Amino acid sequence: MTPDSSPSSVDDPLFESGHRIFANKDLLKIGHVPEADRIVGRDEEISKLAKRLNGAVHGYSPENVMIYGKTGTGKSLVSKHVCQRAQNAAQDGVEIGTAYIDCAEDNTETQAISSLAAKLNDESSTGISVPHTGLSTSKYYKLLWKTLDAQFDSVIIILDEIDLMNDDSVLMKLSRAEEAGKIDCSVGVIAISNKIQYVDNVNERVKSSFQHKELFFKPYDANQLREIMFNREDAFQDDVLSEDVIPLSAAFAAQEHGDARKAIDILRHAGEVAYEAGAEQVTEEHVRQAQQHAEKDRFRELVNGAPTQAKAALLALTELSVNSNDDAFLTSRVYDQYERICNHLDIDILSVRRFRDILKEQAFLGVVEIEKINKGSAGGIHLQNRLIEDPQVVRETILEDSRIQDWTRK
Repeated sequence: MTPDSSPSSVDDPLFESGHRIFANKDLLKIGHVPEADRIVGRDEEISKLAKRLNGAVHGYSPENVMIYGKTGTGKSLVSKHVCQRAQNAAQDGVEIGTAYIDCAEDNTETQAISSLAAKLNDESSTGISVPHTGLSTSKYYKLLWKTLDAQFDSVIIILDEIDLMNDDSVLMKLSRAEEAGKIDCSVGVIAISNKIQYVDNVNERVKSSFQHKELFFKPYDANQLREIMFNREDAFQDDVLSEDVIPLSAAFAAQEHGDARKAIDILRHAGEVAYEAGAEQVTEEHVRQAQQHAEKDRFRELVNGAPTQAKAALLALTELSVNSNDDAFLTSRVYDQYERICNHLDIDILSVRRFRDILKEQAFLGVVEIEKINKGSAGGIHLQNRLIEDPQVVRETILEDSRIQDWTRK
């Protein structure tokens, strides 16, 4: 039977004619960029970022911006939203190009530049072909410069999770391109990181060329999280959500550092749990099941994506927590345990200062809690470190790394 002669639809009892829980599940996707009136609690950040990018609207150089904030605070969402509005607001005759790169996926210089060239190139307009693979890094840069000059007056590039890049060459070359005479159009970079120390650790030449302004995104509070989810309520069929579902989802996410991604993920998964159970309505119990599932996934993603040194530091705190009646430990004691782990696993031992930085990064990500304690005029001020997560769960997750597993054979 040819496609034209096939029936337009067939009633098959194996498949539902419509979804009894979801009406538009795309509204609950992590990468979904909502309309302006659905973005909650980020008016100030939107305004500040727009001021930094205002130059692009008029055809001259936008500023470079470094955005910090924990996961789920709207960094990527706001960046994409403001870039989209900049394109729409461009003055007559001004062409603005925008591109988003996920540095967790394109984490080498070649991958990032080839992706940028491909995303920004309109072959029908430029006549330039950008192969996905097979060229040297320098040739991809040349293709990128050609495509930009052929199409745009200004370009805004979002480098999300920039700290996951293998090095900072991309940041330096993009921010210096116009000054170095590589291109005639202007380029602005929005670099996004969960790590507040990211810029402190980059090459001095990169800092000099990047010349960025900083923007910090605070976690959402429970009220903002509720509003965010009420703005996505039409992802579900009418009257499917019981009245306590959204407040409870928001409360769980607020406890976990105001993560909107987690709030939306809990809401989406609660709907999936209800659907799988054959329920006609999403209830509080479905939310509680979804929260447990989301918490395990969130923590596994945080720890599995951490560098080996960060895992060794977390394992040190974990081993102390598992084998002691205490739950908080001085940094010096955790560092001693870290040295034993590194010696056993044949890992380079970092300085105490860098070790403290790693613990601070893990606190920023919500894995560790750090508290200052004052031991008086003789003892001074010290830092105590405590795992927020269950130590046994942390240990099991860290030991999934093949390089760390040898610790169990000590």
